[in-house]
Amino acid sequence: MEDSLLKLKNTNSKTAFNYGYLLGKMFPYIKKVLGRAVILFLLAIPLGLLDGVVAFALRPYMDFVVNGNETQVYEFQGHTIYLQAFFIKFIPYAIVCFALIQGLLKYLCNYLSDWTGNTMSNALKMDLFKKLTAMDTKFYDLNSSGIVLSRFLSDPDQASKKLIETLKTFILSAFELVALVVVLLVNSWKLAVIGVGVMALAITPVTIIRKKIKSVSNATMVVGGNMTTNFNETFAGNKIITAYNLQDNQNNKFAKQIKQQFNLTISLTKRVGWMSPIMYFVCSIGIAIVMNYGNSLILSGEMTAGSFASFVTSLLLLYKPTKTLGLTLTNIQGTFVAMSRVFELFDLMPEIKNRKDAIELKSVGKIEFNNVNFEYEKGIPVLKNFNLDVMPNETIALVGNSGGGKSTVVNLIPRFYDVVSGSIKINGIDIRDYDIRSLRNSISFVFQDNYLFSGTIRENILMGKPNATEDEVKNAIRLAHLEDFLGTLPDGIDTVVGERGASLSGGQRQRVAIARALIKNAPIVILDEATSALDNESEAIVQKALDNLIQNRTVFVIAHRLSTIHNANRIAVLNEGELVELGSHSELIAKDGGRYRHLYEMQFGSVKV
Repeated sequence: MEDSLLKLKNTNSKTAFNYGYLLGKMFPYIKKVLGRAVILFLLAIPLGLLDGVVAFALRPYMDFVVNGNETQVYEFQGHTIYLQAFFIKFIPYAIVCFALIQGLLKYLCNYLSDWTGNTMSNALKMDLFKKLTAMDTKFYDLNSSGIVLSRFLSDPDQASKKLIETLKTFILSAFELVALVVVLLVNSWKLAVIGVGVMALAITPVTIIRKKIKSVSNATMVVGGNMTTNFNETFAGNKIITAYNLQDNQNNKFAKQIKQQFNLTISLTKRVGWMSPIMYFVCSIGIAIVMNYGNSLILSGEMTAGSFASFVTSLLLLYKPTKTLGLTLTNIQGTFVAMSRVFELFDLMPEIKNRKDAIELKSVGKIEFNNVNFEYEKGIPVLKNFNLDVMPNETIALVGNSGGGKSTVVNLIPRFYDVVSGSIKINGIDIRDYDIRSLRNSISFVFQDNYLFSGTIRENILMGKPNATEDEVKNAIRLAHLEDFLGTLPDGIDTVVGERGASLSGGQRQRVAIARALIKNAPIVILDEATSALDNESEAIVQKALDNLIQNRTVFVIAHRLSTIHNANRIAVLNEGELVELGSHSELIAKDGGRYRHLYEMQFGSVKV
């Protein structure tokens, strides 16, 4: 997959106007709440119709008040209807009852709308989270945390909650509109033609702004993601910001993002906001025409005062659902844009995946790098024809200048990335032929800055082996030299460490990470600058823990401090992606003019061989 397709900010919502396709993709999530959704939409029908009932009830009541007759006579569809004053007097009380029923229906609709919308949103988020955890390292390299949060958390809400809410509003407004139009027609079909025609004219501009909503929605998503990233970086990098007095820099960056978001919002407002005043103006023209023509109908006896009052009330009430319907049609376009973005995420596929008939890695023997070439960006090689054979239980140290390819070598073993050409083999079999889970289960990592998750120390250790016994946990703690430290904590191993393990020192975090690696008991161990950020005292304790970790395992050690790799079986020296020297410390240090000797002398001065 091309890098540009993995960059979420490059989204274009191609299917935003393909409503059938999007609803088809959404149906599995709708199906989960279909029963309650149907009840919700059915309840929205009478809720919408009740406004028409109230408006229609004004007709006999006003005629009774104006004319004072005990019996009101109406002709409807060739039928004569007689209404006694006794019943007409109960109309105000009936309106109160209708209002009570409306309130109850509205509560039920709101409850069902929130329930169905949140249930759908949660299901979408769960599936998207599974997709996120299935993506490979390259995806995370290309996308900021803010864009990921926006796409994987905000868009599902817009696509599901807003969908249900919008459909509910659409049905409610549509039936409210139908009921009121029926009342208009019953009172006077002549005036109804004028009123409804003007209302229809008022909502036509909605179709003009669809594409603008799509483009602004996509742009707003990108800006919103950048703002979230800024927040995340400010939180995580607060010490750097303080130490380097970068507050103004961060503030200026955020101010630019705020301005961008403001401009996008105003841009949409300028194109959408005029709809409401235009609708209001057009509708007022319709009402003026109706009132003017209605006067002549009353004077000619074609309408009663009650009919006219009922008609005008219905027409005024009709403005609300007409406006709501227009806004709903506008909002639903934004919902479909979000839906399109959501299902674009489902189309993302990790580049690193199992081959068909992948085999399980059960034991680790010889590891071979055969003519390995790799590049992060096309045309910029990081490893060039790299060859190395590592025997079982051998410790290999990788050294060289920064950017030489050391970390890349070890990142290729668990298939964080795949080689561009050449191969890496375990037991003579290309690692791409192994099941990825079994491959990664065979490898333990200890990094320079090990990530500890929010939770307890126990929970972080058990990530290495969730089903470990208490004896295994205690043994890992002992071998990682954590016992004394845990003894100083009130809750011991069940102490909560907080996000990223910020409450622990660097050495303490390293030992928790080593305990996590020990309990995993993987045959391959990768130590990536595991002690480079520690002081001498912490390094000494961590080194003892590492010595326990690497016993009887195949070990890859990356270290800038050459003093930490004297005991490696062999040392591989890399320079600009190529293996330039290979041998033990004593062999390499004896090479006059050798690359390893040069690096050693840079750190420790002249060497006597």
